[in-house]
Amino acid sequence: MNHLHDIMERRDLLWNLTVRELKIRYRNSALGFLWTLLIPLFMGLIYMFFLRLMAGRGVPMSEIIIGVFAWQFTVTSVNSGLHSITGNTNLVKKVYMPRIILPLAATLANLINYLLSLIVQFPLVAFLLYLQGEFISPMAVALPLVLILHFILNYGIALLLAAGNVHFRDLEHLIGVILSAWFFISPVMYNLSFIERVAADHPILLDLYMMNPMAIICTAYRAIILPHVSFPWTGLIWISIAGCGLLYVLADRIFSRQQKNFADML
Repeated sequence: MNHLHDIMERRDLLWNLTVRELKIRYRNSALGFLWTLLIPLFMGLIYMFFLRLMAGRGVPMSEIIIGVFAWQFTVTSVNSGLHSITGNTNLVKKVYMPRIILPLAATLANLINYLLSLIVQFPLVAFLLYLQGEFISPMAVALPLVLILHFILNYGIALLLAAGNVHFRDLEHLIGVILSAWFFISPVMYNLSFIERVAADHPILLDLYMMNPMAIICTAYRAIILPHVSFPWTGLIWISIAGCGLLYVLADRIFSRQQKNFADML
């Protein structure tokens, strides 16, 4: 509640920092914010044409597109959150403000980018479904619920990494390896049916796999957007969903305790 009060008092600062994050990302580029729409479109086209082989093996291209866009939101949030404190040394040392605004602004900037990318994603997915004689599921109205869960996860990770990177600069080198491993154990380039086939003889493996929050989020996006995908309400699914909130609470506590030392350690 203290954080919420501080953020509301400085909401103009939060907005300015969020806009600054977006401006820096496309600084000195001729097309500016238009890249927010063009980059996801190019990515979608690349995956459509060059991952046809994977689609031919039973992974619909619409599922790949949804997974890739969701994964990009997490990756950009992780990377910007990692440098949100160490990359703003002057602000941390010379300006009095709640330090938590910096990782929040970084994550909000990536959320805005992701929302803009949906302008590309939805027509692209709708076109792919149309080719198969299908339409976007009416459950797509539940998209804000998945977005909230996704944002909480990304923000919690950003808080942890922002605080951790001040004390352990090796995180900058480790995070790429961690993201690569996380990518392959998350259903980004494949769907949950692949895991279900692997875990057919050992159902507990599916429960354990769904403890991965990105497995929940990617599958949830697909389940509410695509008419042929259902969400597996396994026994541990609610624990995994609650884990995203618990991660945020833990990250907030760690960040709050460590932020008083940021200025001395930068």
